[in-house]
Amino acid sequence: MKAIVCQEFSPLERLKLLDVAAPIAAKEQVVIDIEAAGVNFPDGLLVQGLYQIKPPTPFSPGSEIAGTIAAIGEGVSHLVVGQRVIAFCMLGGFAEQVAVNAHAVMPLIDAIPSTEAAGLLTAHATAHHGLKQRANLQQGETLLVTGAAGGTGLAAVQIGKAMGAKVIAVCSSDEKLAVAKENGADVLINLNDGNLKELIKQATIGQGVDVVYECVGGDSFKACLSNMAWGGRLLVIGFAGGDIPQIPANHLLVKGCSVLGVFWGTFTHKQPQQFVSNMQQLMQWYAEKKVRVVIDQIFALKETPAAINKVMSRQVKGKVIINIKGSA
Repeated sequence: MKAIVCQEFSPLERLKLLDVAAPIAAKEQVVIDIEAAGVNFPDGLLVQGLYQIKPPTPFSPGSEIAGTIAAIGEGVSHLVVGQRVIAFCMLGGFAEQVAVNAHAVMPLIDAIPSTEAAGLLTAHATAHHGLKQRANLQQGETLLVTGAAGGTGLAAVQIGKAMGAKVIAVCSSDEKLAVAKENGADVLINLNDGNLKELIKQATIGQGVDVVYECVGGDSFKACLSNMAWGGRLLVIGFAGGDIPQIPANHLLVKGCSVLGVFWGTFTHKQPQQFVSNMQQLMQWYAEKKVRVVIDQIFALKETPAAINKVMSRQVKGKVIINIKGSA
């Protein structure tokens, strides 16, 4: 089979499309014929050796996939060959097939095309887990989302609205803000309109924000922390801006607020039953049109380096997808 291979930690351009051995379904595993895979910011960090986790090389990146079951290993009883599924595979998603632990595989409803299903996992599931289990977002609370036109930011806007929050979107352009508004944002903040700390203060009339979904880091994180409401929860999603901020403990003290990490990949292993329940709710919301996957661009498998580069450039509005089934 063909797969994108990272032979050593290096620039994205050194990724190669190679012929590799097809996977075999070990005990409690299934092999999936991959139809589409979602591209995420950590994929680029992994390839360059910049992520929190450094897998042994060589490896194939790609963590979220949609496809059909091709083979079933011993001990798997809830899935059948030919069944449409989505899966979180950690690695190996940018390939024609992958072997995945069965607990990370879920049946896919017919209403969701594979290209959209492949973008439903990481971005939407991270946002859902963050807002539900970590922040305990309540109806009527204020939710502020940074990087609100990116994959997981846009998902947070949609899910925040589905959970009954007032959503403030922060983006770097009017074009991106328009996308956030189309997906449910109530208040729009353009980073180029002035000092973000003051802009948030004005948008909340000095009352602060109940929950922040923070994807950028650096000055963005600091501005949000300065505008937390009493008892507020600031979710650490990632550092797309490249700067990992330090947290002044006095802010937490005087505001009675919390800073909470959101690491969805570990959550899926530590709390598998909640993970499955979350995904069932997400698919139900999709069927009810409360959430949707906004696709910015679809690439062929051989174009994976360009696809990851596009995500890393922070110019994406929604999700970037690799169409494995349609690849030449």
